Amino acid sequence: MASQGAKLPPHVLIFPLPIQGHISSMLRLAELLCLAELHVTFIVSEFCHNHLLKHTNVESRFACYPGFSFQTISDGLPEDHPRAGERFADIMPALRRVTALLFNKMMIEKKWFASSTRRPITCIIADGVLSFTADFAEENGIPLVYFRTASAVFFWASFCMPKLIEAGEIAFTGNDMNLMVKSVPGMEDIIRRRDLPGYCRVNDLNDTTFQIIKNETQQSPRAQAFFILNTFEDLEGPVLSHIRKHLPRLYTIGPNHFHLTSRLAAATKTENSISSGSLWEEDRSCLAWLDSQPTKSVIYASFGSITVVTREQLEEFWYGLVNSGQRFLWVIRPDSIMGEDSGSRPIPDELQEGTKSRGYMVGWAPQLEVLNHPAIGGFLTHSGRNSTLESMVAGVPMICWPYFADQMINSRFVGEVWKIGLDMKDTCDRVIIEKMVRDLMHVRKDEFLRRADDMAKLTRKVVHEGGSSYTSLNSLIEFIKSMVSN
Repeated sequence: MASQGAKLPPHVLIFPLPIQGHISSMLRLAELLCLAELHVTFIVSEFCHNHLLKHTNVESRFACYPGFSFQTISDGLPEDHPRAGERFADIMPALRRVTALLFNKMMIEKKWFASSTRRPITCIIADGVLSFTADFAEENGIPLVYFRTASAVFFWASFCMPKLIEAGEIAFTGNDMNLMVKSVPGMEDIIRRRDLPGYCRVNDLNDTTFQIIKNETQQSPRAQAFFILNTFEDLEGPVLSHIRKHLPRLYTIGPNHFHLTSRLAAATKTENSISSGSLWEEDRSCLAWLDSQPTKSVIYASFGSITVVTREQLEEFWYGLVNSGQRFLWVIRPDSIMGEDSGSRPIPDELQEGTKSRGYMVGWAPQLEVLNHPAIGGFLTHSGRNSTLESMVAGVPMICWPYFADQMINSRFVGEVWKIGLDMKDTCDRVIIEKMVRDLMHVRKDEFLRRADDMAKLTRKVVHEGGSSYTSLNSLIEFIKSMVSN
């Protein structure tokens, strides 16, 4: 914090898409900027803010940064809206219809969040799908930086959608989902139809969600070509070289959860945990259960904050885990099973007995601590960006069952390019699940653990002094400081 009479630091406004994965990633960026003694105003939806206050320590954590403040705004949806599963798609039109107007009004009425101790906003870092922030930034001469919290490969495939449409590779015709996609430079021999972003699976190009994401992504260059990605050069370098042809001022600062851990340790000279950003209450009893399990013996299963499954899919996973003979820790959110009778059917005796002897189930878990626990040997995941990076840093191989959006292409790269796991998309069969769990945890265990350990070493190297992500974050901070002349 600048002393009285000294120049006031730059003041950054950070505005994430109001869902857990995006908020967690951008909260970590906010704290990294606070560590650099910048002022930060963080805009979050009222719904998400209430859950953060209820289930995390963000309030006390950020209290140690006097230049930080939360501001809340409506996400345009009613309080009882599920904000998960297929209903998640409702959030994008609601943001455009309601939140955009409220944002403009808030910025004007609060005079860009200026006070006697803080400058007006000097830079906006906005989620890459919130183009209404670019409208305000351009009208008022505020520098804008976009932060896309998904993978570089997902962003690049999305950016190439006009090429895909022109080549007739979307909308989909026919049923062959294994056809190779040739219109995304750098991925011609990697991705199939089934690996394209989830919203590309349309028969009609006028599909609302498809059009919104396509249009938002095409507006990325509006950010004066300043762009942040939660990745690192050694992971997605070939694709980053293609992106830089369109967005040359690209900052790669990931994995940002471990980047934050590293910088906190350097600043305080002690080991520090980081805030989870969870919108759900974490059941920490699972850590005590893990303490009693052998090293690398447990597969952790969690499908994130948005995935919903049918009762039939739930049972296929359950049978697959039990029949594999492996120990398992399984996160099942209270709202993750669709259907009115989801909780009324009796659980088969063999599932109850198998879970009692080898499994543990919770509604939500402290994922970073779980993945870094010595008992964890594998991760059955939805392939969300944060989960994928957290697993990489922890050196935990993955079985990928993607649900939507970036998860489809992330899972392909985990299995086919980085070779640190298995891709199980578009199937939910107990026999396949059992086989993949056995392969990951027993048959090919040494192979996967060796590759995952190599990846972990790589991820840890890039965030330390001299590493590519460390250097890139410093460049971003210097750019933000350069916007303030006095």
